[in-house]
Amino acid sequence: MYENNMNNIKKAQTGDSNAMEQLIKDNNGLIWNIVKRFNGRGYEVEDLYQIGCMGFIKAIKRFDVNFEVQISTYAVPYILGEIKRYIRDDGAIKVSRSTKELAVKILEIQKEYLAKKGEEITIFEISKILKIPKEEVTFALDSLRPVSSIYEEKNTSSEDERTLIDTIAQDQDEANKIVNKIAIKQLIEGLNDREKQIILLRFFKDKTQAQVAKVLGITQVQVSRIEKKVLNSMKLKLTS
Repeated sequence: MYENNMNNIKKAQTGDSNAMEQLIKDNNGLIWNIVKRFNGRGYEVEDLYQIGCMGFIKAIKRFDVNFEVQISTYAVPYILGEIKRYIRDDGAIKVSRSTKELAVKILEIQKEYLAKKGEEITIFEISKILKIPKEEVTFALDSLRPVSSIYEEKNTSSEDERTLIDTIAQDQDEANKIVNKIAIKQLIEGLNDREKQIILLRFFKDKTQAQVAKVLGITQVQVSRIEKKVLNSMKLKLTS
């Protein structure tokens, strides 16, 4: 169990470097556990550890001691976010050559289809042409996109482009929102393939319901119905 010393947190927040060092030491295992998730990405683990420590320090500075949550739990998205930001700024996360080659093939198919039909080809159609699972198509396409996260905030006035966490937790206080961010990933993993694709395209790739409908080969009404059902289900699980 990771240490959660409120006195040290309060001291660290007022600039006590010794208290901050002690908190990092107490939570060293947590930081390393997150760093290990990025093994094999082409980065020195010691560098990632230092970046992770920076994320942990940010969490300490922003932590409210009135939160009914361990600092280790609160710090997870900050540590992950800092490491992902470093990788994103340094260049896209490295993917295998076979995945890159597959992505190029898919882009060519999309381009040819759009030129001939005047509309976007669906993931299902691409998987039939290449004789591979839909999940492989989605993964290959995602490998070309910038690193994205449910923790990122978007400066936009468009209600349709709110983040997933904002949409699900809009009626909850800020403390609960922070904790819920950690649970969102687990909720998404429990969805079926179509539900995952809709949530991914709508809230991670900023697609409209009409655009999602075209990609998946279903109607906008179906997209709206599935999206509403999934969001309501997530809200219930988060508040239960």
